[in-house]
Amino acid sequence: MSNIVAIVGRPNVGKSTLFNRLIESREAIVHETSGVTRDRNYGKSIWNGKEFSVIDTGGYVEGSNDVFEEEIRKQVILAIEEADVLLFLVDVREGITDMDKTVADLLRRGKKKVLVVVNKVDNNMQQFEADIFYALGLGELYKISSINGSGTGDLLDAVVNLFEKEETAELPELPRIAVVGRPNVGKSTLINALLGEERHIVTPIAGTTRDSIFTRYNKYNYDFFLVDTAGIRKKGKVVENIEFYSVMRSIRTIEYADVCLLMIDASQGLESQDLSILNIIHRNNKGLVLVVNKWDVLEKGTNTARDYEKEIMEKIAPFRDVPVLFVSALNKVRIHKVIESAMLVFENRRRKIPTSLLNEVMLKVIEDYPPPAVKGKYVKIKYVTQLPTHAPSFAFFCNFPQYVKEPYKRYLENKIRQHFNFNGVPIQVFMREK
Repeated sequence: MSNIVAIVGRPNVGKSTLFNRLIESREAIVHETSGVTRDRNYGKSIWNGKEFSVIDTGGYVEGSNDVFEEEIRKQVILAIEEADVLLFLVDVREGITDMDKTVADLLRRGKKKVLVVVNKVDNNMQQFEADIFYALGLGELYKISSINGSGTGDLLDAVVNLFEKEETAELPELPRIAVVGRPNVGKSTLINALLGEERHIVTPIAGTTRDSIFTRYNKYNYDFFLVDTAGIRKKGKVVENIEFYSVMRSIRTIEYADVCLLMIDASQGLESQDLSILNIIHRNNKGLVLVVNKWDVLEKGTNTARDYEKEIMEKIAPFRDVPVLFVSALNKVRIHKVIESAMLVFENRRRKIPTSLLNEVMLKVIEDYPPPAVKGKYVKIKYVTQLPTHAPSFAFFCNFPQYVKEPYKRYLENKIRQHFNFNGVPIQVFMREK
C-alpha cells in the first residue's frame, strides 16, 4: 500500500511544476505506461525504494478569483483528511501572503504531517529571504527550485522518512475486489445487494463512505474480500468539488484491490471523473470491470446496450479489452454476473504464458509485421518473455529498443490480447536490449 502525498498552497506558487518533477522522478527510474494520458492531478513517485502517490490539488481549482479562496480552502481540508503527508508550497518572491496564512491555519489545526516547501529559491540571497516563512510556525523549511530541481532530493528524503512503518493486517490470501466510482452511482447499494444485508449505510448524500475496510464474501463457491471505503462523513464536510473528491476518495481503495468494479450511472454515462478514476486503475495495473448501474431506469430500444457499450469503448480507448455489464443494484438484476466477471478478470491478471508458447506465437506475429526501420536501422526482435510481476508485463528483447515507438508497442499488446485472454487487465510492453 503506498502512501499519499498532497501538494497544497495558493495558486501560482509552482504546485504543478513540483508535481511534474516528483512524478518524473518515478518515470525516469521505473517506466513509462503505454497508452495512458497522464492525469495532471495524480501520479506515482518512487524515492529510496519507497513508492507513493502524489496529488496536485492545484489542478482542481475552478472558477474566477472571487471563489478561488473558498475552493482552495475546501481542497486543503480534503487533502488534510485524505493524505499522509502534506507539502505546503509557498513562493519566496512573494513572501507571506494572507492566503498563505489561511492555509497555514488550516494545516496547524489538521494535525497531519506537514513540510513547508519554499519554492523559486534560485540564489544565495533567496536562501536568506526564505527564512521569513519560519513565521508560519510549521517547523523546518525545505528550500527548493522546482524548475531546476535543486533541493528536491532533501525534500524527498524528508517525505519518505515521515511515512509510517507499514503494519499490514494479517488477511488470508484472497482476491480483493473494490467497488469504485463517483458519489451516488450506487456503490453501497451493490455491496448490500451482494452481501444480502445492510452492511453499508446507503444514503443519498455524496460521500458517506470513508477509510478502507474489507468484508469477506464467502458464498456460491466464491471466496474473496470486498474492499470498500467505509464510515460516515459528516454532512458539513461533503466537498462540492466532486471530481477532486471522488479521485482522492478512490486512490486508497484502488491501491488495496486486485480488481476494480468501476460503477457508472446509466443515465449519466461515462463522465470525466470516471475517466480520472479509470486512469488511476490503469496506472496501478489493476483489473477492471465496468458496471453500468440503474440500467432498469433507462428507456431502451433494440440496440441500446450495444450502442451504449460502443460509446464507452470510444471514450476509454486505447484500453478497450474490458467487460461491460448492465445491472440494477437496487433490483438485484445481473449482480451475480458482476462477481463472475470480477473473478474471471482476477484469473486473467494472474495468467502466466509459457515462454515457449509466447515465442511461438509472437515471433510469427513480428515476422508478419516487423517494427518500422528508423534512420536506416532495422529493429530485430529475437525473443519475448513474461516478467514475474503482479500484473501482466512482457519484455521483448531486440537490438535497438529505443527505436520501437508507442504505436508498435500497442500493436504487440493487441496481438497478445488476440491470442491470450487478458480481458479486463492492463498489459505492459517493455523493449529490452538483447
